[in-house]
Amino acid sequence: MKVLVTGGAGFIGSAVIRYLIKEKRINVVNIDCLTYSGNLLSLDEVNRDDLYSFRKIDISDSEKLRLVFDEEQPNAVINLAAESSVDRSIESPSKFIETNIVGTYTLLEETRYYWEKLESTKKKEFRFHQISTDEVFGSLRSKDKVFDEESRYNPSSPYSASKASSDHLVRAWGHTYGLPIIISHCSNNYGCYQFPEKLIPSIIIKAIRGEQISIYGDGNQIRDWLHVSDHVKALILLLEKGRVGESYMIGGNNQMTNNNVAELICEILEQLRSKKPNGVNQYSDLIQCVEDRPGHDFRYEVDIKKIRNELGWQPQQEFESGLRKTVDWYISNNWWWERLI
Repeated sequence: MKVLVTGGAGFIGSAVIRYLIKEKRINVVNIDCLTYSGNLLSLDEVNRDDLYSFRKIDISDSEKLRLVFDEEQPNAVINLAAESSVDRSIESPSKFIETNIVGTYTLLEETRYYWEKLESTKKKEFRFHQISTDEVFGSLRSKDKVFDEESRYNPSSPYSASKASSDHLVRAWGHTYGLPIIISHCSNNYGCYQFPEKLIPSIIIKAIRGEQISIYGDGNQIRDWLHVSDHVKALILLLEKGRVGESYMIGGNNQMTNNNVAELICEILEQLRSKKPNGVNQYSDLIQCVEDRPGHDFRYEVDIKKIRNELGWQPQQEFESGLRKTVDWYISNNWWWERLI
């Protein structure tokens, strides 16, 4: 089997590739155009493996995509290529339209062109797996029912709107052309190799450096935290056994306010890194609420009943122990993140 992973130098993409090669011994072709958040150092563990190959390609480049399909003959596509920062989408939405919408369209068309030429058995076995987010459903209030596969799309930011658009394209290509697609919606991921601008690594790094830890608004926004290792296992399970044309929710069952996350990271740092930066008495003293960002969603939470009942998947990583491992990794691997800030 050979899997084409787009966005494979990113946080989740690199975790998928490491798992496919190290645990499943599956051939992987990594396509990534290496924007600011793409980092090939995240693939050091596998980049010399015979099962791994890399192509620097933008998914909006149809000609180069067609060559890769023709040369590599993949059995599946996992689409993780996306611009994913809400803040960046507010400041400059055009890139999100180009990558998340136009790029997904181009990838779908080249996938379809390749898939339609396959012989019947390979055509039936082929899969296009679109990795989406719970943010396409908008924001929940405190007592609202959690998101499930029947929830209405209601995106709030340019980022989530662009991801919603790409999901609609994927569904349309499945319905109109018969392309065998699966869509999964994940909650907030965390773990090692995550780009420093994201909430958890940002808090860890700022605390280590003795800098202000800025929390938007009152810090009471609620997110469901999913360890990237649990997410990856769910994605591969869906690739192997998920039902064509279906969507699935993947969550961590760890709902925490942003304030709680910041405070817990600071508590862990007190234990793991007692020698603090100059002028810092306690790490938690660095936490400060700042002006909220526009259109900030209050709460996300997903119902994982479908993937649990159909495929037996549920998250294994407890949040506090997973967070401790993550904090320890950033403490020990400043070589990876210092060049990115």
